[in-house]
Amino acid sequence: MISIVLHPIVLPTIGVLFYFILIPNNFNSNQRLTLTGLIFVTTYIVPLLILIFFKKFKLINSFEAESIKERKIPVALMIIIFYLLGNTLKDIPNLFDIGILFYATALGLLLIYILFVFKIKTSIHLLSLGITSGFFFILNSLYNENLIVFVICTIVLSGLLASSRLHLKAHKQSEVYLGFIIGFFAPAVVFYYL
Repeated sequence: MISIVLHPIVLPTIGVLFYFILIPNNFNSNQRLTLTGLIFVTTYIVPLLILIFFKKFKLINSFEAESIKERKIPVALMIIIFYLLGNTLKDIPNLFDIGILFYATALGLLLIYILFVFKIKTSIHLLSLGITSGFFFILNSLYNENLIVFVICTIVLSGLLASSRLHLKAHKQSEVYLGFIIGFFAPAVVFYYL
């Protein structure tokens, strides 16, 4: 249940909703709804359709895409989608932060893809929560908001998610740690270079 609730295709939408709640901004409710809808379609509906398409044409055996071979094409497509979404949002006034979030996700997925070359499988579930934790940790410094409690909650959720992934035997311990570490530091790298 934890793996489903904290699934990587759900977390970008949840992250943006929390951004609007926790960070002061000038967006009215229609703008927030439009942006959240765009992100939901791009990061939830599109990946879901890609997986359904891949399953139908036997490019993957299950929706979990368990092997490295099955993960390569979906991860490559997601790198492109998240990069384009980041590119679109960063140039819109007041959306630079959210653009950075999607650049960080593209970077994290790119690092996971590079690890495929070395036959290293990494938890994308933990990557997503790591990015959420790292992103709000950076925002805590930028906006002098008290987001530490939120960051601690995301880290605790990461521990629960890691335990569930290990319990399901979906990953080894090193794979969940690696996913979280890559995710946590990806936003810092992107903020530093942009």
